[in-house]
Amino acid sequence: MWRSRDSGGGDVTCIACGESVPRSKAREYDKHGDRWDREDKRFEYLCKVCDRDRCHQPRGDLEALLADAESQAGDDQDTFLREYFALAEGSDNSVEER
Repeated sequence: MWRSRDSGGGDVTCIACGESVPRSKAREYDKHGDRWDREDKRFEYLCKVCDRDRCHQPRGDLEALLADAESQAGDDQDTFLREYFALAEGSDNSVEER
């Protein structure tokens, strides 16, 4: 398996649980879902436990949907959830349509 250019020592923070873990014990997470295209990217990291717990299915346009909901809602969680559900219901990628 190929090693990351940034696979050196040091600790990274898991984006799911906040634990600080050695980089060698972490998994790269690419929020755009394309970890093979490495040019001009900074990866986030998950500890092994959180990586095992996450869904490994394709996310489609989830990141764009979340960004749209966040931009419309600001810092209010209730507004964010309303916006997210409204956008998700109008999305072509709904679970019911698969």
